[in-house]
Amino acid sequence: MTETLRLVIPSSARMEDETVQFLAACGLPVKRTNPRQYRASIGTLPEVEITFQRASDIYARVHEGTVDLGITGYDVVAEYQREDDEVFVVMRELGYGHCALVLAVPESWVDVTSVHDLSEIAADWRSQARELRVATGYPNLTRQFLYDHGINYFSLVDSGGALEAAPSLGYAEIIADITSSGVTLRENRLKPVGDGTILAAEACLIANRAELGKSPAKLELTRRILESMEAYLRARTFVSVTANVQGETVEAVARQVMAHPEIAGLRGPTIARVYAKPPHDDEDWYAVTVIVARKRLQDAVDAFRRAGAADMTAVELAYTFEKQAWSYEGLLRAVAGTHQVPATTP
Repeated sequence: MTETLRLVIPSSARMEDETVQFLAACGLPVKRTNPRQYRASIGTLPEVEITFQRASDIYARVHEGTVDLGITGYDVVAEYQREDDEVFVVMRELGYGHCALVLAVPESWVDVTSVHDLSEIAADWRSQARELRVATGYPNLTRQFLYDHGINYFSLVDSGGALEAAPSLGYAEIIADITSSGVTLRENRLKPVGDGTILAAEACLIANRAELGKSPAKLELTRRILESMEAYLRARTFVSVTANVQGETVEAVARQVMAHPEIAGLRGPTIARVYAKPPHDDEDWYAVTVIVARKRLQDAVDAFRRAGAADMTAVELAYTFEKQAWSYEGLLRAVAGTHQVPATTP
């Protein structure tokens, strides 16, 4: 009987759309016959079952083992994860869903621009038998951040609703909440504290290492998912550049190109003979292809020109695979810590 790998992804509109798009870009298209259904599958891996949950609940589902893998915001993971639980962060950064957990104060607090200013207010209020109240849905992260920055006199007001309204409604003076653009804060006449970013986060992939450790079949399916994700994310940072370079021999062109580090490629250039059409068919031309960092593309083009190149093209890469999936190797080590027998990496 074929085992099913269970993957849970966010159901909220923005995160759901971004996650489905990300999986599709990784070659893992989500097949959902009805948009109101809470189950789906992956077209290229029919043994994988997709379920949809609120992002805030995904950590709990993975922790209790009702699902094997989950995609959620790292802010949720950081708030709830403990050293002795079975949740393992397989991939910390998936490249989307960026946000930050920040401290924000009313715009009317014109003299408050730093966490140090808040510390002084908290100490002053303490002397007046008052307490600085902080509304947040992230009590663990917020409490530790305030302690780490010397703010010891405060109380946390637990709230899962519209935190931005807390200061105006009078049940908290400041808030610690997630923001991506800052628009909601401004609309509620709040401003982020300059150095008050508690955590920068984005979408991440987590796993229940104990559940995966029980099944070599599930581990193999997980490996295939991680291979695709890693290859896609890695490819986004590179481009393939091809240029025609004139030279007497392959070796001469290689030396000519390798003299410029910007176009040396990952392991070196790939060079092939160009059979030039008239009127250049008496000249020796070679096509040189290298993989370069996307941010160094213009540097590579300039270096090719210095090497005497012509007719340069740059192509985006879909996937870049290495000799092994490093995130999967990390998962295997985590699974080994549960004393289960992991699958063998191909």
